[in-house]
Amino acid sequence: MKRHRSLKDPFKRALDVVLSLMGLVALSPVLLCTALAVAVKLGRPVLFRQKRPGLNGKPFYMLKFRTMTDGRDKKGDLLPDEIRLTAFGKLLRSTSLDELPELLNVLKGDMSLVGPRPLLMEYLPLYSKEQARRHRVRPGITGWAQVNGRNALSWEEKFALDVWYVDNWSIELDLRILAKTVGAVFKRQGISSGGHATMPPFEGKR
Repeated sequence: MKRHRSLKDPFKRALDVVLSLMGLVALSPVLLCTALAVAVKLGRPVLFRQKRPGLNGKPFYMLKFRTMTDGRDKKGDLLPDEIRLTAFGKLLRSTSLDELPELLNVLKGDMSLVGPRPLLMEYLPLYSKEQARRHRVRPGITGWAQVNGRNALSWEEKFALDVWYVDNWSIELDLRILAKTVGAVFKRQGISSGGHATMPPFEGKR
């Protein structure tokens, strides 16, 4: 097993800071236009903030552009994601524009450009010991699982790819994943699992 260099290697963090800052500057017109469109189509707040587990499971608030309405049933409970996800929201997700605010999380140090995707806090106690190793690195905007099937994969396949990344990280691998991410965004493949807005809930080992 390889040493978990991503916890200590300064080059990964330096790459994150430089590229996220460049991305925020270069994409500022896109960020502004998307924010205005979200305000018009879905209202405010424009950004969606949700607590997610970061490095070693430490929680942080991940930022994304809103893609859903606040539609509720008669009891006041939020409607299922599939109902609240609008056509405009689907467009944002298929183009990955909803992910752009995460560059701020990267700049802050909560996330990395590349790493296992940050999932829900309630999944933490459901992981096996092996699956939990995905939290030994900072979560990423994109990752090895995202360029190898994304949400078309099963949870088990995703976690296996995440752990493989933890054990095999290198700057060269990160650059390879970033390059493959560009192609994956344009192909718009694996956006969602059949019958779900993204993926069915993770329920642990049955």
